[in-house]
Amino acid sequence: MDIEIIKKSAEYLKNKGISNPEIGVILGTGLGKLVNEIDIKLEIPYASIPNFPVSTVESHAGKLIYGTMEGKNVLVMQGRFHFYEGYSMQQITLPIRIMKLLGITTLLVSNAAGAVNLNYKKGSLMLINDHINLLNNNPLIGKNLDTLGARFPDMSKPYTPELIEKMKQIAQKNKLNVNEGVYAAMQGPMLETPAEYRMLGILGADAIGMSTIPEVVVANHMGMQVAAVSVLTDECDPDNLVPVALSEIIAVAGKAEVGLVTLFKQLIATL
Repeated sequence: MDIEIIKKSAEYLKNKGISNPEIGVILGTGLGKLVNEIDIKLEIPYASIPNFPVSTVESHAGKLIYGTMEGKNVLVMQGRFHFYEGYSMQQITLPIRIMKLLGITTLLVSNAAGAVNLNYKKGSLMLINDHINLLNNNPLIGKNLDTLGARFPDMSKPYTPELIEKMKQIAQKNKLNVNEGVYAAMQGPMLETPAEYRMLGILGADAIGMSTIPEVVVANHMGMQVAAVSVLTDECDPDNLVPVALSEIIAVAGKAEVGLVTLFKQLIATL
């Protein structure tokens, strides 16, 4: 993606009044309630932002929200973009590029995911400490944006260990049901077959979703701190697999979201 496209979008947001944001947040499927904890200064529909994609998933609000939380300036994506919607990897990650140009140094990401690790139960949270990219694509393919990051970025610690440790302490203090593990992403939009769930378990995945990794790759490319949390909305037992509807996923995500809000809110207070 051309750097001028990113600059144009960032300039538009600056002119709208977004000033000195410190922390970027991406809210995934069924996970929009964090905005209730924000002292909102601006709400900007994605459709009005130059070059921005528009979220087509029914549970994603499609708004950029700017305000303060725990004394910090935050810029929140209420709804994200997915590869299965037909967007390119560069379009999916454009908002993260814009966040960097606006001055954001820390990215917090959430998603709804299925539990491949059968010790992890639906309704619990999983702190992501690593990932497996099965999307068959990534946002760094093509010409490198040298002004934003290196051609060959290191990915030995894609999720910032210090932020993971802080979230563990917050979870313990608040008695939250939290796991830790590896997140894998596949293209979707269909859910996986029993054989695919077995494959994911063999590969070492603890949870499976359809997002997050592109944004995390780009954040690492630009030297941002990253923390990510999966809300586990279903259990992916290949030997006892039952059909699951999006409405059920959203319902479970809504119930578990209370813990996610606590994690992110208290983590932001420490940054």
